[in-house]
Formats: sequence, structure tokens, C-alpha cells
Amino acid sequence: MKIAVLSRNPKLYSTRRLVEAAEARGHEVHVLDVLRCYMNITSLKPEVHYKGEILTGYDAVIPRIGASVTFYGTAVLRQFEMMSVYPLNESVAISRSRDKLRALQLLSRKGIGLPVTGFAHRPDDVDDLIKMVGGAPLVIKLLEGTQGIGVVLAETEQAAESVIEAFMGMKANILVQEFIKEAGGADIRCFVVGDKVVASMKRQGKEGEFRSNLHRGGSANLIRISPLERATAVRAAKTMGLNVCGVDLLRSNHGPVVMEVNSSPGLEGIENATGKDIASMIIDFIERNARSGKTQTRGRG
Repeated sequence: MKIAVLSRNPKLYSTRRLVEAAEARGHEVHVLDVLRCYMNITSLKPEVHYKGEILTGYDAVIPRIGASVTFYGTAVLRQFEMMSVYPLNESVAISRSRDKLRALQLLSRKGIGLPVTGFAHRPDDVDDLIKMVGGAPLVIKLLEGTQGIGVVLAETEQAAESVIEAFMGMKANILVQEFIKEAGGADIRCFVVGDKVVASMKRQGKEGEFRSNLHRGGSANLIRISPLERATAVRAAKTMGLNVCGVDLLRSNHGPVVMEVNSSPGLEGIENATGKDIASMIIDFIERNARSGKTQTRGRG
């Protein structure tokens, strides 16, 4: 097959591993900087151009679109879908998962375990918002934050009020969530491919840090997950419409709760922690599923 990988940096671990795995199985792979792709929006004959050439003959496209370029990246991916190229993850599914509020609303509608969450822009009654999620300690998140940036733990109601008011002063949309103390600064990353959790790892925040992101100095190791955690991760991926994703869970007193569904999960941490060749599993999934025009939306948005 001829496969396009939409990635800003061909040297990134995840991009390199996907290229290696695809080439090892005899496929032709091209890494395309999504911001350097440009589109001909024309009736009946959509095109994507790159460095002066029209991109043709691709069987599948693997989107590795960073959060900062979601809008443009999904537009390029949608154009590929309109050209009947099979996307590993569809543009609509990526847009869904990148909108934290929309993702939580969709997950809640399906009855998937979530931390108690409030959403606000300029609440008239901050006290009521705090009470709604069970009081302090609580977690306050900027809606647009990534990799733990814009996430604050408020240990007292006074601190929570101060942080909420500060974010309100920035005219920011915020999520206010219950703090799952029993998780102990750790979460579980379940890596879903198709309808299976193919690998899982426990990510532990460094000493004194409640955020477990590996980018923030957290550590990762292999973990055995329960059947309920496995089922929760698969249901969350299916609800988002993602074929490949990382589902982040916390172990709470009321069962597993989903913190986030990541549509472009990194491979380095989980491959190193589990010793599994996840890149090859992804290419195998594409081989089994790639068909011309096989998307739910076909680029219709």
C-alpha cells in the first residue's frame, strides 16, 4: 500500500516507528508536514497539493496531528477522506476528542464513568460551582490545555475561588472536576487499536505532583488492568469513533473514570513500558481495514 503519515516532524519517535513498521511490511510511506499541505476546494475533484505536486494514489493516511494544529490538520485529513483515502482516525472523531467538553458530554451520554465535572465561563455563583463537584480539593482545567498545562489542584475552597476568578479574568472556559485522591497521582493509559486494548501502562506523577503526564517527569510501568477497565477504554474509544487512541483512566472508589481520550497517542512511553510492537499492530489494523472510501462521514464533516 501507499501510506501517508501526517506529521510535522519525521524524527519524532512515534512517526519513525510507524514508518519503520510500515516499510518492514513492504509498504511505501511518505511523511507529510500537515501545515505544508494545501488544498484545492473544488466541486467533484478535491485535491491535496504538497511542494508543488498533487498527492495521488494513497491507500491510507495516518494522522499524527498535534493539538495546536487541530483545525488545519483535520481540514487536510477531511480532504483526503473526500478523495476516498482511508483514514486511520477520521477527522470528525479527532475533532470530537480534541474538544474536551464535547468529549465528556458524549461519554456521559453513553454512561461511561467520569469524574464529577462542572463547566463554566463566567459563573455568577462560584460557591455553587464548587459545591456541585463535591467541594475542595478539586481540579480546575483550562478547556484548551494539553499535556498537563493549565491544570491546577485547588486544595481549599478559598484557593479554588481564587483560581476560578483568575481564569474568569482571562475570559477562559474552564472545567472544574472532583479530585480523585485515591488515585494517588497515578493514571492508567490504555492503548486501544480497533476494538481491543493492546497495551496498558501505569503513569505515576513525580513526588508531590498530582499530574501523571510523562512530559512533566512522570514514570511509566506495565500494569494489569481489570475487565471493567478494559471494557471502559474500548467503549470510550468507540464513543469517540476512534480506531486508535489512548484512553486515560483513574481508579476511583466508584470504579474506573475516564479523564481523556487522546486521538494521537505517543508510542515511546507505552512501547518502552510494555515491550510491545504497537506500531506494527497499527499497520496490521490498516492492512485489514483500509478500503477506498471506507469512512463513516466520507469527509462530510
